[in-house]
Amino acid sequence: MNMQTMAVMAPPAPRSLAEMQLPLPMMRDILIKSMFRSNVSIPSEIARLICLPLNVTNELIELARGQRLLEAMGTLGPNGSNEMPYQLTESGRARALDALAQSEYYGAVPVPMAVYQEQVKRQSIKNLQMTRDRLTGAMGHLILPPNLIGQLGPAISAGRSMLMYGPPGNGKSSISNGIRDALGDKIYIPRAIEYSGQIISVYDPIVHSAAESDSDNPNSLRRSSTRFDTRYVRCARPTVITGGELSLDMLDLMYNPVARTYQAPLQLKSTGGVFIVDDLGRQADPPQALVNRWIVPLEEGRDILALQSGEKFEVPFDTLVIFSTNYHPNEIFDQAALRRIFYKIKIDGPNKEDFLKIFALIARKKGMPLDQASLIHLLKNKYPTIGNKYANYQPVFLIDQMMSICDFEGIPYQMTPDLVDRAWANMFVKDEVIVK
Repeated sequence: MNMQTMAVMAPPAPRSLAEMQLPLPMMRDILIKSMFRSNVSIPSEIARLICLPLNVTNELIELARGQRLLEAMGTLGPNGSNEMPYQLTESGRARALDALAQSEYYGAVPVPMAVYQEQVKRQSIKNLQMTRDRLTGAMGHLILPPNLIGQLGPAISAGRSMLMYGPPGNGKSSISNGIRDALGDKIYIPRAIEYSGQIISVYDPIVHSAAESDSDNPNSLRRSSTRFDTRYVRCARPTVITGGELSLDMLDLMYNPVARTYQAPLQLKSTGGVFIVDDLGRQADPPQALVNRWIVPLEEGRDILALQSGEKFEVPFDTLVIFSTNYHPNEIFDQAALRRIFYKIKIDGPNKEDFLKIFALIARKKGMPLDQASLIHLLKNKYPTIGNKYANYQPVFLIDQMMSICDFEGIPYQMTPDLVDRAWANMFVKDEVIVK
C-alpha cells in the first residue's frame, strides 16, 4: 500500500471521566487552575482550554461544584450564549493558589502514559512501508549513486537505526532531510503526558508542525472532539536535528523547579518520527558514549527516564535514529556499538561524470552559462591538485563564488578560467606556516 493512502488511527476522545484513567484530584485541580489563570467561565471555552469533550468537561465542573470550588453565576453567558457560566468560589480560589504552588501546569489535561503507549503503537514508524517511488520523489533534487536508494529504503521501512558516513560535503544532511520529507503522513502528538502524578510536556511548536485544523469555535470543538482526542495535536511526523551541540543531558527529562513540571527530552519529542544526529564526533561527549546511551532504546524499543525523586520509568521509543559522521565508523565506535546500529551506509563523493551533472544542474538553476574551456581548466588543472576528489558541495561553492565576483566587477554572469582560479582560491586554505 502506498504510504500516502495509509491513515493513522486517531486517538479516540474520552467519553466520560471514568475513561480518563487519571486521578480525579489532578483533573479537578487542572480545571480550577486553568479557570483561575485564564479567566474563562463558559463550559465550551473551558472545554477548549483543557482539551476535553464538552460532556466530560461538564462532569468535571459538576465534580468541582459538589466540592464547593465552583458556583454557577446565575445568568446565561454573554453574546447570546445559552450556556451557564461558572466562577471560582472563595474556597476554589484558595485551592487554585495552593495547586499552583504545587505545580504551575494548567491547560490541556495530560494523557496517561499507558494510553499514550497505545497511541504510539497505532502510529508506529515501523508501520510505514516505504516505496522506491516515494523515496526517489523526496530526493529528486539530489544526484545520488544508483544503488543508494536501494540501501536507504529497507532501513526506513524497518524503522531501525542507520549510520551514514563518508567524506564531508557530500549530502549526508540533505539525504537525512529527504528521508524526513519522504515520511509524508500525519500522527498525533500529546500536548502532555502523565506518569505517577507528574506532568511531562511533549508538544513543542519548534519540533512539531501542526496540521491545519478546524476553525476554533464551540461548534467546531464539538465536532472535532468526537473525531479525535484534542489532548493531542495532529502533526507531520516529527524530525529532531541535532549537531555538535548535542550532549547526554539533553536526552534526560528537563525539570523546571519554578513551574514544577517536566519537559520531554528530544528523543521523546521525536517519537513516531526521525532523530538525526548530524556531525557525530563533534559533540563534547565522545561518540561511543552517545551511542551507549541509545543501546537499550535501539534494541528494545523503550527508553528509561528518571524523575527528580530518582524514580525511573519506561517510555516508548519509536524513532528512526540517523547518525551522520565524516569519520570512518571504526575510528569512533567499538564493534559492540556498530552491531547495534542496524544499517551502515557509506556516502561517497561523486565520480567525474556525476560531478559534471551536478555542476550543470546548479549552473542552470542559478543562471550561470557553462563554458567548455573553463570546465576543462577546472578538471585538468585544478582537481589533480587535490587528487581528483570531487564533493557534492563544490559545484554550488564554485558557481556562487564566480557569481559574486561578477557582481563585484559589474559584468554579466560568466565562467572563465581566470574566474575559476579566483573561486578555487576560496575553497581551500593553503598549508603554510604563519609567522607570529
